[in-house]
Amino acid sequence: MSTPSAAATTAKPISDITGYHAHIYFDSETEAAAQAIREEIEAQFDVVMGRWHHKLVGPHPRPMYQVAFETKLFPEFTPWLALNRRNLTVLLHPNTGDHLTDHTSFAMWMGEVLELNVGIFDKSA
Repeated sequence: MSTPSAAATTAKPISDITGYHAHIYFDSETEAAAQAIREEIEAQFDVVMGRWHHKLVGPHPRPMYQVAFETKLFPEFTPWLALNRRNLTVLLHPNTGDHLTDHTSFAMWMGEVLELNVGIFDKSA
């Protein structure tokens, strides 16, 4: 895995967080569970649901979809997702504008920790 940017080693105010992404990973055997979680999320939370990605996209090493949500929803949505993820792997990270650090040093994993393809991020940003 790549070395996080310098931003991860200095104190940052939480006001740098503009929102969060949860990436819910699935495969052909777990897609039905991912669909059920998606439907529950859509019914219960005011979030922005991303498209289904059956092919690898960005740094993600498995098919997934993204759930984008506001910071104010973190205390309610995150525990719900932890308890209802149906044993799927989830990457949850803040959005601070530093994509590399957001996906590495600031990342929170539920389930298996996957190795991301962080080489796609411009490390000079």
